[in-house]
Amino acid sequence: MGLDQKPPNNSRRIVDAQQGIHQNLLAMVQKHLDNPFKKPIAEHTLSAFNQIKPLVVSHLKEAKPLIFDSCCGTALSTRLIAEENPDALVIGIDRSAVRLGKEYNNEMPDNALIVQAECGDFWMLAQAEGWQLSKHTLFYPNPYPKTKHLKRRWHGHPAFPSLLALGGEVELRTNWKVYADEFCAALHFANGKKAINSGVESFKPASYKTLFEKKYQENSQELYRCRYSL
Repeated sequence: MGLDQKPPNNSRRIVDAQQGIHQNLLAMVQKHLDNPFKKPIAEHTLSAFNQIKPLVVSHLKEAKPLIFDSCCGTALSTRLIAEENPDALVIGIDRSAVRLGKEYNNEMPDNALIVQAECGDFWMLAQAEGWQLSKHTLFYPNPYPKTKHLKRRWHGHPAFPSLLALGGEVELRTNWKVYADEFCAALHFANGKKAINSGVESFKPASYKTLFEKKYQENSQELYRCRYSL
């Protein structure tokens, strides 16, 4: 089933949320840049990584693009990104077997893979292998909007330096502007204010990449994105 599938019943606007960029954001980013994340890698993530590693290594040896679609949910976005980038290998990553198990009528393209894994752990493993991405998408990750939850957002997470190390064009999409503002600010700060394409913009997608995006747009919610070339 494609984009006509019933969207998730979770399109409420974010309320009871932090107002503006968190005052501890840059200090948190600097802390993680200075202190490598030492949490043990989850066994299921290590297993999933090792299963696809030979294919990725072979692909990179041919100097072909590698794209991560992190927090891919049902992997609809992974399918669409793979169709738009036929020369690339697109890897959709999500922690939920339930979300990844959703069925669609359109099959997964030959140049796409989906893996059940912890995104942060997967990024660290990819960094250790020296993989470099051409693009990295994070479409509508859980925003964790309460002030006390900064550490749960990707720009406040200890694995954020691994996202930076993987490089490429990073694109985040969200329906909460504060998340996009923080994400771009963290990227800008971590890269010494030298990267290009920084900034947050409001946008209306020409075509929907996820069912959440479809639902938010249908409910007239403002959508935001941060696109950043590392």
